[in-house]
Amino acid sequence: MTASQHRRWLRAGVALAGLVPVSAGLAGLVLGTAMLPEPGGPPAPALDSHYRYLSGLLLGIGLAFWWSLPRIQHHGARFRLLGFIVFLGGIARLFGLLIDGNPGGGMLFGLAMELGVTPLLCLWQWKVSQISREEWDRPGE
Repeated sequence: MTASQHRRWLRAGVALAGLVPVSAGLAGLVLGTAMLPEPGGPPAPALDSHYRYLSGLLLGIGLAFWWSLPRIQHHGARFRLLGFIVFLGGIARLFGLLIDGNPGGGMLFGLAMELGVTPLLCLWQWKVSQISREEWDRPGE
């Protein structure tokens, strides 16, 4: 597979995976805590405000991953930073799962994205950057 093909597949993977934080961030921004499956009355305004703020951060992370797509092989530092932030969020979610129990299917899906998919995408981006660098360094091509 050529460097160009690797980049194309990575772009497709990041574009698809980016749908998760962008859609969840937008939903949380618009719906607030009402998007959660928890029964009960309306949340405290402070909780809803904080939830919407964190949803905005999630949206920003997804958009930042997408902004890397055109020259994905050159955005290793951005990928590592975003990946680290997402991974830390996953560690926090895992901590909550261990303390409070199973948060439900949607949250477990998020956990898998944060602790599994995101690190794999970061590794893949690193590999693509190495392949691209090798291709660039080849004399006479």
